Amino acid sequence: MSTTTLVTGLGVVAPTGLGIEEYWSATLAGRSAIRRVTHFDPSPYPARLAGEISGFTAADHLPGRLLPQTDRMTRLALVAADWAFADAGAVPSELPAYDVGVITASHSGGFEFGQNELRALWSKGGQYVSAYQSFAWFYAVNSGQISIRSGLRGPSSVVVSDQAGGLDAIAQARRQIRKGTGMVISGAVDASICPWGWVAQLTSGRLSTSETPEQAYLPFDDRAAGHVPGEGGALLVLEEAAYARRRGAPRVYGEIAGHASTLDPGPDSDRAPTLQNAVELALEDAGMTADEIGVVFADAAAVPALDQAEAEAIIKVFGPRGVPVTAPKTMTGRLYSGAAPLDLAAAFLSLRDQVIPPTTGSIPSGKYEIDLVTGAPRPAALRSALVLARGHGGFNSAMVVRAAGARTRS
Repeated sequence: MSTTTLVTGLGVVAPTGLGIEEYWSATLAGRSAIRRVTHFDPSPYPARLAGEISGFTAADHLPGRLLPQTDRMTRLALVAADWAFADAGAVPSELPAYDVGVITASHSGGFEFGQNELRALWSKGGQYVSAYQSFAWFYAVNSGQISIRSGLRGPSSVVVSDQAGGLDAIAQARRQIRKGTGMVISGAVDASICPWGWVAQLTSGRLSTSETPEQAYLPFDDRAAGHVPGEGGALLVLEEAAYARRRGAPRVYGEIAGHASTLDPGPDSDRAPTLQNAVELALEDAGMTADEIGVVFADAAAVPALDQAEAEAIIKVFGPRGVPVTAPKTMTGRLYSGAAPLDLAAAFLSLRDQVIPPTTGSIPSGKYEIDLVTGAPRPAALRSALVLARGHGGFNSAMVVRAAGARTRS
């Protein structure tokens, strides 16, 4: 299929910054937003650190009628969507409604809204439960609310594959564009830093219990002992190339060049993990070879066995220290479905500015033969990037992006 899917707008809501440039300047400066949880008292829990978004007041950005019916996750997503459309120079009300779709991912839905309504049920009775509980908690609510607010009637759906979901949603958006949809806003925003969401995350056994923010989330480090959760993510405006030209898109960040997803075998299987397969299939989909990739944005689980598996997959495809690897999510925490779309945004900004952002905190272990970018941003001549994401339960997703007009092998 010759259809080219371009990224023409970015909407970023991250612990390290609201909006593209605030997030990017903090990322290049290595400023971490990992702190002790403030959304609730974390004292009774073994994990007490998170990447929280500060300085966000929904009423400053959204009409009052939306506030009683939306979870924090959805409020952040609605604002990210507004910013992404504005960045793309697109006014949804001025576009044919069936030309534009919405495809998002979700890890947990509106946990905080659901928790508050359950509290009302238990403490006051069913008559005090909001009617909006029927949808505000739901995984698909961000897609629904964005489409309603913007008047969009194109293909709309939600993808649920944990941390891999954000890439899988964008891949689904790309498929819809190849089928004839002109524009899709896609990506993910997650936010479940509340007691109910916290308990659910603790069940994974992968949360860091460190009390020291600078040492809590250390992928590819001998001290790695789990990740720090976070909230936020990114939404991207994707367009078919001719559609973007016709409407006069003011900028093009680059192209979604290739994607693949795989599923690891069960824990009792003697078969190998399949992340390497996902990378190779994504490169094949992009029509590219490994030596054309300028940087890898790692999933960076910070669990030794998972870090080892990811490092091995990278080495098998690119060779020992064969490509720069980075994990700027060490500054935000893992944002679940929102993490990989935020990495995609960072990848496109890296292509724009010809620089690789650093992985903060980690001291690369000698047992991982990868070229981990640490300490400071690294200038680089970049034409393409690979973004990796893995979800709990064995989901793997790999996406290749490249600068607009970047040449591929024939």
